[in-house]
Amino acid sequence: MVIIAHNEEGNIAECLRSVAFADECIVVDHASTDRTVAIATAMGAHVLQTSDWPGFGPQKNRGLEQAKGRWVLSLDADERVSPSLAAEILSVIRPDSQGIYAMPRRTQFCGRWIDHCGWTPDFVARLFPRGLARFSDALVHECLEFEGPCGRLKAPLLHFSYPHPQAYWDKLQRYSVAWAEQRFSQGETSSMSRACFSGLFAFLKSYLLRLGFLDGALGLAVCLMQAQAAFGKHFHLYCLHLPQTSEQAPGPHS
Repeated sequence: MVIIAHNEEGNIAECLRSVAFADECIVVDHASTDRTVAIATAMGAHVLQTSDWPGFGPQKNRGLEQAKGRWVLSLDADERVSPSLAAEILSVIRPDSQGIYAMPRRTQFCGRWIDHCGWTPDFVARLFPRGLARFSDALVHECLEFEGPCGRLKAPLLHFSYPHPQAYWDKLQRYSVAWAEQRFSQGETSSMSRACFSGLFAFLKSYLLRLGFLDGALGLAVCLMQAQAAFGKHFHLYCLHLPQTSEQAPGPHS
């Protein structure tokens, strides 16, 4: 079991309790200033503290390097393994199995489960034999890299990332900036027209094609925020390519 965390004192205990079936729990903590490390240590987890932030993928790979068990389950601190998922995991991690498994993730927004908007179904590959997979080096939106097929579990992984709107805004802003900076470093460009189109398309896709309207008022809010995020990441990338001009000092007659 490998968990990444940063200032997750409100989540880390429940996350660890949900994986009490694991033989080992490794928490890779990035410079938390709250009680995350103390809580994880008190609950028997091995805590690896890091001062730098290389991105989500590399941070998760740091945890993989510490793992000793035959199987690895990778989680974020705001995720919890449901009892039905725990039972399903234990049923598939047989000694002779070489399978890699994805699980359906359910996400809460402001205390309510969002069942559409592109959030559900949201299959994430997180369970695999140690040594057969690693995470990509992406700063954000990392993915598990492996060869061969990926099985799908049925029971849900529960995601408690957005207890209030500000939590969603903060995460969208961080991800949008990281996405733009990563694309900029790779030489990619964008434009205002692409930013506007991306925002509009993201809204229509999540609200209409992915049935976000069925989630009511909160579904509308999620779709609008996703549109803002799509616009924001391309707008930030566009701004990174703008010529930098230095401000002129005011003249004597200004």
